[in-house]
Amino acid sequence: MKTVLFVDDHLEFRAIHAMYLQQNGYRVLAVGSGEEAVQQARSELPDLVLTDYSMPGMNGRGVAEQLKGDPATRHIPIVALTAHSYGAVGRELRNAGCDLVLAKPIEPDRVLREVRERIG
Repeated sequence: MKTVLFVDDHLEFRAIHAMYLQQNGYRVLAVGSGEEAVQQARSELPDLVLTDYSMPGMNGRGVAEQLKGDPATRHIPIVALTAHSYGAVGRELRNAGCDLVLAKPIEPDRVLREVRERIG
C-alpha cells in the first residue's frame, strides 16, 4: 500500500482529505506542522508528501527545502496545496522543490487524481 504524508494545520481540512485518500486505498500519515512533517518523512519515507504552504512555524517551503536537501528523502514527490498558488508564493514553492502547486480550496477528487498520477 502506498503511503501519503498529508500536512496541514487545519484539522478539518486534513481529516477530510486523509479520510478520502484512505477510502481510496492509501495509507495516510496526517500531521499538523512542518516540523512533524519532516520528522515523519524521515522516519516513514512516504511515497508522496502533500503539504500546505501557510502553517505556523515551518511552512510548506521549509518542508520542501528540508526534504529535498536530504539524500534520504529528496526522491519523494511533494505537492503543495495553497490559497496563494500564483505569483511569488507559487515560484517560491517550485524553487524549493515542490513538484506541483495546487490552489486551495481543492476538492478531494482533484487531490486523489494528482496522487494517482504521481504514485499510482
